[in-house]
Amino acid sequence: MFLATVRGTVVSTSKDERLVGFKLLLVQPLDVDGGPTGRPEIAVDTVGAGIGATVIVTKGSSARFAASRKESPIDSTVIGIVDSVELAGD
Repeated sequence: MFLATVRGTVVSTSKDERLVGFKLLLVQPLDVDGGPTGRPEIAVDTVGAGIGATVIVTKGSSARFAASRKESPIDSTVIGIVDSVELAGD
């Protein structure tokens, strides 16, 4: 799992039928200080996250199970919206 910021939504009218009904988000992974790191990726939204939200993302087979579609071509799923992050020593 990792933290990310929702940068936008992805609209795809032509896609694998197993993805129909899912909201797709463009998420940007965050480093420990909350800054952007790595490459943005597309994730299925299971929690109703909006643009600008900090979210928890899971990947791989866990992402498919979190979306309740273990046979779908899902690699990343948003599974939580973050209220706050506390670092040790803060």
